[in-house]
Amino acid sequence: MKDQLEQKKIYLTLDELLKETLGPNEDSKWKLVRERDNLTKYSDDVLWVEWNENRTFKAKHKHIDIGYALLMSPFNHSFTWQTTEVTEIIEKTDSYIKFKTNNSNYKLYRIKTL
Repeated sequence: MKDQLEQKKIYLTLDELLKETLGPNEDSKWKLVRERDNLTKYSDDVLWVEWNENRTFKAKHKHIDIGYALLMSPFNHSFTWQTTEVTEIIEKTDSYIKFKTNNSNYKLYRIKTL
């Protein structure tokens, strides 16, 4: 009888759970998609971070460039996502950037006008 009442467990990664429950919010202006697995992140704002050679913070920027890492809001210890440094900018328009990092390829979309 006990075996018949047990529920099957469904295991989700934290990313899957957050995507299923949160997704974009009404303030989301950016959508980032990692090409290899379609991992998708949403953010109200983005900035580009430059690091010193010893991996300490050097500067923040409003625009992409080689060597910068993308940081998605909120801009505190619980940020949404951070990429490794950009190694190549493949395509760039006002509403879309396709770029490569040290270990992934990404597409960043502006989904709401700033």
